[in-house]
Amino acid sequence: MDEPVLELHNLWVDFDTKAGRNNAVSGISLQLPRNRTIGIVGESGCGKSVTMLSVMKLLPSRTSHIREESSVKLNGKEISKLSNRAMCKIRGRNISMIFQDPMTSLNPVMTVGKQIMETIQAHEKMPKQAAYHAALKMLSDVGMPEPEKRMKAFPHQLSGGMRQRVMIALALACRPEVLIADEPTTALDVTIQAQILKLMRDLKEKMGTSIILITHDLGVVAEMADDIAVMYAGEIVEQGAAKEIFESPMHPYTQGLMKSIPRLDIDQDRLYTIRGTVPDLSAMPKGCRFCDRCDYATERCRQEKPELQHSGGHFVRCFCLGVK
Repeated sequence: MDEPVLELHNLWVDFDTKAGRNNAVSGISLQLPRNRTIGIVGESGCGKSVTMLSVMKLLPSRTSHIREESSVKLNGKEISKLSNRAMCKIRGRNISMIFQDPMTSLNPVMTVGKQIMETIQAHEKMPKQAAYHAALKMLSDVGMPEPEKRMKAFPHQLSGGMRQRVMIALALACRPEVLIADEPTTALDVTIQAQILKLMRDLKEKMGTSIILITHDLGVVAEMADDIAVMYAGEIVEQGAAKEIFESPMHPYTQGLMKSIPRLDIDQDRLYTIRGTVPDLSAMPKGCRFCDRCDYATERCRQEKPELQHSGGHFVRCFCLGVK
């Protein structure tokens, strides 16, 4: 089997707060094969974005801490211990990220063309005129209407869908091996969502880019992902091939997420909801972190911490697999 392009092993991330140091990501391990898409799903606050920001080393250095035993490898090379200066050479060139809100991620006082050119010139020795044409081609590749006109536009002059295309153009300007997409379709109408997802699929096939897709939208995951990692309260609770997890979800949390999807073949007055809320970082349960919201929880679940175990073709973190 080919070496994964990106590999996370036992990733732990802590944050300093007024109440002390709290754990946000607990022992995450993931492998991203070449030219595949992994969907990371879960509720807001479960640690999806923090995990990927730690990979990019974009978390605030004063308040966040990646533990010494954590490992992040890109093409087999350890990058979690690199300096910020060394990471600057990797970000954009080898691994890029589409951030959740393009309006706050783009520079409001710089034209989008100049922003893309700046990214290209930061990683490639290219004269200004060549960088201009490369940026123009990139905008054209992501389906931007009238790309020459948009090169001169500021972010506030573009629609939400156009800004998202600019973000994708920025992320892919240097043809990275890994693209991290954090909620790439948030706040977009369904027509633009479909266009953005098709664009990402086409660019993946054209450039051979491997994708990590962070989302809470299971419809997007079903359409885009080859594999799925379900996160809850900083941990992966279920992991495997997308088809297997959609056909036979095994963790109670994954089952709850699947039940909450609206269905056309069932007449429902109310959508299914998972009772309770995600536990606070400063007050995690002693055992299974989902036990307070789980219909199958036993005393063992409340006292012991389950590990990921292989079951039904994928990995599940649960003691109660035989009773559901």
